[in-house]
Amino acid sequence: MTETLIQFSQTWPAWLWNMALMLFSFLIGILIKLICVPLLRRQAIEQSSYSLFRSFIQRFNRLLSIFIPLLVFNSLLPLAHFNKDTLQVVTKINELLLVSFFALALIQAIKVFEDYLYHRFDVNKENNLRERKIRTQIVFIRKVVVTMIIVVALAIILLSFDSMQKIGAGLLTGVGVGGIIIGFAAQKSLANLLAGFQIAFTQPIRMDDVLVVEGEWGKVEEINLTYVVVNIWDKRRLVLPITYFIEKPFQNWTRTTAEILGTVFIYTDFTIPVQQLREKLTVLLNGHPLWDGKVNVLQVTDLREQTMEIRCLMSCRNSGQAFDLRCYIREQMIAYIRANFPEALSKTRVDYTVAMVNA
Repeated sequence: MTETLIQFSQTWPAWLWNMALMLFSFLIGILIKLICVPLLRRQAIEQSSYSLFRSFIQRFNRLLSIFIPLLVFNSLLPLAHFNKDTLQVVTKINELLLVSFFALALIQAIKVFEDYLYHRFDVNKENNLRERKIRTQIVFIRKVVVTMIIVVALAIILLSFDSMQKIGAGLLTGVGVGGIIIGFAAQKSLANLLAGFQIAFTQPIRMDDVLVVEGEWGKVEEINLTYVVVNIWDKRRLVLPITYFIEKPFQNWTRTTAEILGTVFIYTDFTIPVQQLREKLTVLLNGHPLWDGKVNVLQVTDLREQTMEIRCLMSCRNSGQAFDLRCYIREQMIAYIRANFPEALSKTRVDYTVAMVNA
């Protein structure tokens, strides 16, 4: 078959045969993609909400449009009619493209594996502490591995040129005066990178953790190699260097569990019947779906000159539900006091008896 093609190619002009060969490679690659991708997509639709086929198609769909024709052309390259110099240039370009696309294929394969792990460790369930731990490590490891793949691919490309071999070798080994200078110049970036490793495995913070940092309440949205993005409750984003979480104190409300105690403070007159308020709090909590049924406490926590401080303490599954439940209890308790004990609302007293005696 190969000998027949070689004999047939000799009857064509070299430039025309080469153009036809490249066009044929492109068409064959597109044909293979048009046949394979719909079959995989059909199988993906038949699967559940997550499937390996669907993830593969989403990650590799665009890459295969160029990768398959390139592989076909590489296999047909011996049939091309190029002179020696042109053949060397075409072969070199083909090699560089293959290295680049193999690096991209590895990166996409890592993302496919990441999709599987995300499906395996779903953070949307109620008690997701273990899943958030693993996802934090997955994200950081993926970014480090992708960075290493890019550096190695770039070094391989540089090593393929005689004049660039020293640069490529230096890029791989990380030695030399240039590396030392860059290291000194990038001390903060390297410190952030090392802090990222420390956070990924000691995990003072994790993905989706609830934090109070710089006076702001929010959730950890991204943990990158050098910085962390906190999604604040009002949709603002607080971007902090990753070393911040190693060097400075902050509050982590979901460090060991998402459960949290919510408090409501009420200030009333001394005459209010505390036991009736305690019973009312129990009624309100028992009828509310956000209460987890564990903590239900009402206590007088302070006495001041004119008011009595009453604290309502309740437990919730997470901080978001605690905020909503606190607002609900605060509104209902005030409404109950106004309706049943309006005279017990905080007030200022004036003793006219003492004033008349003095007069």
